[in-house]
Amino acid sequence: METQSYFPVPPGVAVEENFLSLDDILLTHERLPVRTECVFPRLGFLDKSTDTQDISEGTKMELPLWLSKALYERKRRVLSVELPKVYREGWRTVFNADPNVVDLHKMGPYYYSLGSQLLHFDSPENPDIAQTLLQTFIGRFRRTMDSSQNAYNEDTSALVQRLDSLEKVLFRSGQSGLNDFQSWEKGQAAQLTASTLVLNYRKRKLAEVQP
Repeated sequence: METQSYFPVPPGVAVEENFLSLDDILLTHERLPVRTECVFPRLGFLDKSTDTQDISEGTKMELPLWLSKALYERKRRVLSVELPKVYREGWRTVFNADPNVVDLHKMGPYYYSLGSQLLHFDSPENPDIAQTLLQTFIGRFRRTMDSSQNAYNEDTSALVQRLDSLEKVLFRSGQSGLNDFQSWEKGQAAQLTASTLVLNYRKRKLAEVQP
């Protein structure tokens, strides 16, 4: 029986990331534009644009997501996080008009995940960001899945290069399902087995009824 040396862990889809997921580890290193609201003593080395020992109040710089979340406090203003360009009103208008015209990978390979993480920071634009994320996903989902079903045994690199990382997972899932169905139709498939989700559900139900 074949065994995998590594079982992929899916990324988180909410405000809190999954630290067992390689995608989420990469996501936390995405850089955000921030503005300091107080003096940061002896941390001048974090700002590559200056040689001073301290980071003065009002300094604009970029910090990785994990550090921005660690330093951000709602009650005590330590730093404020500015919206990356792709989440601002101008780009939200483009997404709301036709999300399919945007190259999400070029704008940021973790568009949905990073957008969800931005909701961690207080901003009056958070409701608009959340709405745009949802509508963009809905608007692009059908085209993504249709493409995955109509590209059997074809080079799909041109199709997926414009997709966000989440959309690429969905695309590969759709292709895998299509390939399995085609193999089954040709009589080349092995015996059908229950999915992992069903098996795990049965195990949980069995554990609940056992004394």
